[in-house]
Amino acid sequence: MSHPRRTPAGTPRAQSIGFEKRTRSECGFDDVESSLAPFGVSASQTHQRNLTKILSYLGSRNPFPAQIGKDDIVWLLDNVAFRAQNGNWHAEFVAAAFDHQASPKLVDLVGDIASRVGLSKGDKEEATIEKRIAPFVMEVLPGRQVNLKFDNATDIRLGPGGRNGISSDVRKVTDGQEGAVTVSKAVVPQGVTGMLEMKTVYAEPEGWAVISDVDDTIKVTQTSSPVGILRSTFVSQPTPIQGMPELYAYIQTMVTSSAPWFYLSASPYNLYPFLRKFRDDYFPHGQLILRDSNLMTISGLLSNLTLGTEKYKVDRIEKIHRWLPRRKMILIGDSTQSDPEAYGDACRMFPGWIKLILIRKVEDIAAVGIHEKNEPQRFEKAFEDLPRELWHVFEDPAECQELIHKTVTAGL
Repeated sequence: MSHPRRTPAGTPRAQSIGFEKRTRSECGFDDVESSLAPFGVSASQTHQRNLTKILSYLGSRNPFPAQIGKDDIVWLLDNVAFRAQNGNWHAEFVAAAFDHQASPKLVDLVGDIASRVGLSKGDKEEATIEKRIAPFVMEVLPGRQVNLKFDNATDIRLGPGGRNGISSDVRKVTDGQEGAVTVSKAVVPQGVTGMLEMKTVYAEPEGWAVISDVDDTIKVTQTSSPVGILRSTFVSQPTPIQGMPELYAYIQTMVTSSAPWFYLSASPYNLYPFLRKFRDDYFPHGQLILRDSNLMTISGLLSNLTLGTEKYKVDRIEKIHRWLPRRKMILIGDSTQSDPEAYGDACRMFPGWIKLILIRKVEDIAAVGIHEKNEPQRFEKAFEDLPRELWHVFEDPAECQELIHKTVTAGL
């Protein structure tokens, strides 16, 4: 592995951090976050629950995991299976566990968000806010163990989860073929609700793969506006960026339908059901990779999307490289966050792995925040020392089709 040798000052990461600080300052993130109504989960804390929470700090080494109860909520997240160095198939399984009881302050929070986005009290859109905010007001259940049946045949035990209610486990799976899709189901008591089924897509070591950002790359989010984030997340109909569904459909025809897709977002796992439906409605199936800090505050959502995104994304791209180091990668992002800097760092870390980077130049000021994010110097700094033909900044997604065709046909 080749790491870039740079002094801290003047590096792409320093540039990314500078943009984050300016965006938050000039767009009023701190003021909005500090004024949002605080909320939490009110629940009686028994000795057993306290012990469970303490043990959950041990993560997967917890010797006394708690079991899923009949009133709990469980999420299983779609994933991609890959071959380990020994040739066996493995996949990272992510599960989350919640209590079904929401915070008693839900009504106050709904009203607070409604007023922030300019809705009147009693507006019909408050019902949409209440539905979408539910994953943020459910109590996380730490230290839970989740059992599932893989392909209706193999028993797999996940967890126990950490203190954030999330477990992440790499497990061996049965043999499969490139592009095959296997369905797994949670083995839980009757009465448990949530997302109890998941899909696993098999990806052989070689071929093409795509890593895509979500917010303001394929979905309108307005990540540089705190009110814009609240509106697009909790009120508005999820809207794809114009031309991106067509571009992704074209990419899929070029890299073949069996190529794995990874949707890498700085959003927390609370938004997984929301983003999964959006993906299924408009884009090729793929693994959604979200920040694994389950956030029980809306201010946490705003900070997740605006702080430390480059470091987070580079870390997750490293993980994908460990899974599929011989794949030829196409990376797609936008200018609102730190995608150029993160993708540039990944290229320098793994020479030859990434074949093409596409960056959407976002002109909407509510999305981009500060104009300097779109200046040529920003992209030149992010991609310095890299071949110029490796990266392309675009406004119209249609202009990328020729680049995709050229890149894929040259790499066959």
